[in-house]
Amino acid sequence: MSKTLINSFAKKIIAWHGLHGRQGLPWQGIRDPYAVWVSEIMLQQTQVATVIERYPRFIKRFPTVQKLAAAPLDDVLAEWSGLGYYSRARNLHACAKQVMTQFDGKFPNDPILLEQLKGIGRSTAGAIAAFAFHMRAPILDANVKRILARLFGIEEVVQVKAVNDQLWLLAQDLLPKNFQDMPVYTQALMDFGATWCTFRKPVCISAERKCPFEKQCQANLSNQVLQLPRKVIKNKSPEFDCDMLLIRCGNLVLLERRPDKAIWGGLWSLPESPWRPKSKAGQDSNLKVTELFNSILPQEDASALSKFCQSVERGDKIKHIFTHRRLWVQIWNVSVADTMQFTGEDLKWVSLRQLGKYGLPQPIKVLLQAVNLTRGDDPRN
Repeated sequence: MSKTLINSFAKKIIAWHGLHGRQGLPWQGIRDPYAVWVSEIMLQQTQVATVIERYPRFIKRFPTVQKLAAAPLDDVLAEWSGLGYYSRARNLHACAKQVMTQFDGKFPNDPILLEQLKGIGRSTAGAIAAFAFHMRAPILDANVKRILARLFGIEEVVQVKAVNDQLWLLAQDLLPKNFQDMPVYTQALMDFGATWCTFRKPVCISAERKCPFEKQCQANLSNQVLQLPRKVIKNKSPEFDCDMLLIRCGNLVLLERRPDKAIWGGLWSLPESPWRPKSKAGQDSNLKVTELFNSILPQEDASALSKFCQSVERGDKIKHIFTHRRLWVQIWNVSVADTMQFTGEDLKWVSLRQLGKYGLPQPIKVLLQAVNLTRGDDPRN
């Protein structure tokens, strides 16, 4: 490892940020650990452009950790709707409760204690400590791993534990000596990885701009910039089929709350069948209604639905891509004459105008909007 680069890195990255870093983001320059925490969780797996719009809205609705902890989970999930990775919203709510009960409503400034809170990993704990408390705590998200692998020519797969441990030690060594530099240093790391030392088009490849580390970066010197960090060979994502019932009775639609540990956990969606490996032939168009209902609802509810059912029509087929799988959803439009009672605790008739109050998976939200159910109304206005 180059001691010269280690000793000069913080100063150079901070100077770079003064010229090229992102400025004026709504979460920058904030020392409120609650607001910092919300921004860090929201920025995970979500593009900055989306968070710029959604972050102020979330903070306005839940301005303090006390307000968030006291809010119903449904309200939190509804506000999170469209951001994806909904376990983050559930963890936000659970973490807020932890802060209230275990830390008297105040976030701890120790990264080790922060890491023990629900949904906060080591890197996020470091970011909160650096931004809110000016602690000399490292971060090591995917962007930082890429920067370090390239700068120091680390050719092993960074997901390997021994290599990951090595990167944490390196990240600690690179920290600025002055704790007051921690917020701008941490932001500079994030910005450099997100805008200059990017995965596919780093500036050193395009030669449009001069990287401050071009003469020290081992990947650049050895023409391996696009090869580092080494990529893990991924298997092809499995594909699945399932059926969903869009059951309507006048101005009401039937929703089902999904199990907490399932995909879209805790959200309200349409009643759905178990997933099955995708069939090349597709679902049998002559599928019997009784078989369809029985595959999705408890037997008693399926029988009741068959009695009240006025019509069943094959609807849209939706493709949704998750991180590690792909799902094909066949929608069945079902019209019923009356809102019969269902035995399932998680089945609920909801007024069309009230759908905005419920956290819905994005493809289901889009589907309902397309059939003019939500009508774009915000029931909170």
